[in-house]
This record gives sequence, C-alpha cells and structure tokens, in this order.
Amino acid sequence: MELYEKTINELHLMLKSRQVSSTELTRAMLSRIEATDPDVNAFITVTAEQALKDAEMADQSISRGDCKLLTGIPVALKDIFLTAGVRTTCASRILHNFVAPYDSTAWARMKEQGAVLLGKLNQDEFAMGSSCENSAFGVTRNPWNFSHIPGGSSGGSAAAIAAQQAVATLGTDTGGSIRQPASHCGCVGLKPTYGRVSRYGVIAYASSLDQVGPITRDVTDSALLLGVIAGYDTKDSTSVDMPVPDYALALGRDIKGMKIGLPREYFIEGLDPDVQKAMDQAIATFRSLGAEIVDVSLPHTDYAVATYYLIATAEASSNLARYDGIRFGHRAENADGLIDLMFKSREEGFGTEVKRRIMLGTYALSSGYYDAYYLKAQKVRTLIRQDFMDAFSKADILLTPVAPTPAFRIGEKTAEPLQMYLSDIFTIPVNLAGICGISIQAGVSSQGLPIGLQLLGRPFGEETILQVAANFQKNTNWHTIKAAL
Repeated sequence: MELYEKTINELHLMLKSRQVSSTELTRAMLSRIEATDPDVNAFITVTAEQALKDAEMADQSISRGDCKLLTGIPVALKDIFLTAGVRTTCASRILHNFVAPYDSTAWARMKEQGAVLLGKLNQDEFAMGSSCENSAFGVTRNPWNFSHIPGGSSGGSAAAIAAQQAVATLGTDTGGSIRQPASHCGCVGLKPTYGRVSRYGVIAYASSLDQVGPITRDVTDSALLLGVIAGYDTKDSTSVDMPVPDYALALGRDIKGMKIGLPREYFIEGLDPDVQKAMDQAIATFRSLGAEIVDVSLPHTDYAVATYYLIATAEASSNLARYDGIRFGHRAENADGLIDLMFKSREEGFGTEVKRRIMLGTYALSSGYYDAYYLKAQKVRTLIRQDFMDAFSKADILLTPVAPTPAFRIGEKTAEPLQMYLSDIFTIPVNLAGICGISIQAGVSSQGLPIGLQLLGRPFGEETILQVAANFQKNTNWHTIKAAL
C-alpha cells in the first residue's frame, strides 16, 4: 500500500514510531496531486512550498517526542475556510485575489495538532450547488469516472479523498454539501449538529444552516478529526458550550438491540434501482448485527426543498451584500461613481447560480413578501424539526439514501436548476432540523459509481451515528473499494 492510501490512524502510528517522516509523506502527497489533479481539478491552490516547511517542522517536533494526533499529517481544506497568508477564493471571481488575514477556528485547531496544509480545494461558488460545476476555476471531475460530477458543493474535498490526494479534508454542509459528494465519491462525510463545530472564519452562505465537517477515508478518521475540530468557540455566537466526547471510544461498541428507523418518505418511487438495492443490502446487514428495523414517518418532507430554498437564498442575499468591490476582493474598472462600481463589481464577480440565489432571496425578503415567504418557511422548518424529534422517540437513529441516484454526468442538469435542487431532497431536511448525519459507502452502481448510505442522529448524537457507521464498515468491504486512478 502506498503512503498516500493510508488513513490518519495508520499514519499517526507510523510517524510516531519514526517509520516514515512527515517530509516523505508530504512529498508523496504532492507528487500524487501533480500526477492526478490535471484530470480531477480538485485543487484551486496547492501550497507545496509551505507544506514542505510545515512537514519539516513536524519532523522536528516528532524527534523531540511531541507527536500529536495530526502532527505531520497532510490535509486540504475546501476553499471556503480562511487561511492566514493563503488565498481564499470561495471558487468565485469576486474573491480571486483575496488573501485572508487570519485562520478559521476549524483550521486553527488542526494546526495546533500539527496538521500540514497541502492546499485549498475546489467547490461550487460560495457553496451554492450540488455538482461542483459552479466554480470560477473549472469543473471538478469524479475520480471514479471523469465524465461524472463529484457532487457539491464540497466536490473538491470529496474528490481529493477519492483520488488519494490528501489524507483528510474539511468541507461545509448547508443542505448536503458534505454528505452528497462523499456519497458520490465513495468516502465518509460527516455533518455534525449545528453548533458542534465553530463556523468562525468560514465564508458564510446561509448562516442558520452552514456547518463544518470532515471528509475522510473511513469512519475512524472521521471520529478522530471531529474530535479535533469540535468544541465551543467564543468567536462564533452559534457555537454550543458542551463538552466534546472521545468519539473514537464509541467505535468499538456493538449495535445489538438498537432501533434503526426507516422514514417512509425517503424510500419513494423513482429511487434509482441501484440505490434501492444498496439500501436493502445495508438494512439486511444491520439486521444481521442485531439491530431492530422500525418504520417511521417524516410527514413534512415534501416541503423541505421549498423551505430550504427560501431560507438559504434569503440568508445568502444578506450575507453576500458585503461583496461590493470596495473593501476587498474584485473591483470593477472604469466605474462611473459608487453605485456603478458596486453594480459592475458584483456583475463581473458573481457567477450565474450565485446571482440566481441572491435574486430569489432578495425577493423573498422584500417588502410585502417577507411574511408570505421567509417567515412562513421558518414556521415549516419548525415542523420539519419536530418530525425528526418525533421519529427519534421511536428509533435511535434513522437510515436513508443520501441521494436519489449515483453521480450524474457533467452538464446533465445545468440547464434545469430545479432538477439540480431536487438531487438534495434527502439531505436538505437534516440541515433545516440542525441534527447530525453521516454518509458512508454502501454499494457500487451498475456503472461502477459509488453509492452512499445516510445515518441520521439526534442533536449532538454524533457518537451514536459513528458507532453504527463503524459497525457497518467492520462488516462490509465497500469502503475498501477505491477509484482506479
């Protein structure tokens, strides 16, 4: 097995015992990026020189006997996380030249543990998209099949793991943007409970929905990385002051007697046959491990997509008002006065999908429409959250597909935004409810594309979903099948 194929857990032990150096490991990763990224396009920025300097410092720390969990481990970040001294673009022309003056909290916590930054990863512009086609830096391609999308918006983060270009990555999830690309790229994607991980220093899309989480090779790495980035942060007003458990301790527990709920609204006609087959096989696996399968209902599911696209676009309209061509980022030339400067800078800087969502959100918040749209959507959101709470009174966790189909072809849905929006139908309600969810590999389609399984937990129930996911991986081999790059 090559160095770039190994997990955080494996590499930590190798680094600690001096079987390999961080410099050697980082060079292997940079060579892998150089060899594969012309086809994949997962990276917007590769920080090779700085990564090798950080790797050398990590080796010095290890030689002194100081080897923390991430010391010397090469990782990469979605280009939505601020990184001091490194360009942060959010995959947008409007931020093409923006260099952040400080680090996001999630990255700062990884740095404290000694992580080495390989670079910043492609995404849908401002995290608005489900396919990683809405980027000013080109489309990211799925390493399993270059003619297919990797999912979005954290498509670069998932593709980098599938292409074995980084040991682990961070993404953000506003309506499925970690779980859906993890499903499409055959890796593990965890969306923590809202407030579990600080969003300080993460460029905002929809502030009441955004959440930070890891994308990794296996469930063990997901638990380890969540333990590093989770926890209270005074710089984030939505951060929840709760102790962070040792998530890795939950991985060894069995699931005998646990109740796994199947929401009837998620197993619908029109579900791709390969996805249905993967779900049926997974349910049989959990039964064989002693879990009890129960039926539950989430009756307001039909309203989730409409609710999400009112709330998310409204918040995006507000958050993106700051990009005016004056304080930072792209500034249009030859503008005739202040108003014209703002108009031209935003027209030149934002892509089509971002403009579409700003207009939808501005309309929903406009005078005379606020109560009819945004306020009503918030009321429906409360009903959706209550659906989940009622379901959790009957089941310990819920099991659902991640997406209705495996990864679709590049360009297949760009002309029909509504069809693109519906591809997140099984992930969006989780963000509206603020609960936690994880995507793990559960099958491969007849076309050879990965299929993910979604496990959903109560608020701050990450230990439980990690426990169940780990049991599934111990008893199946789907996570060992890799893209043939």
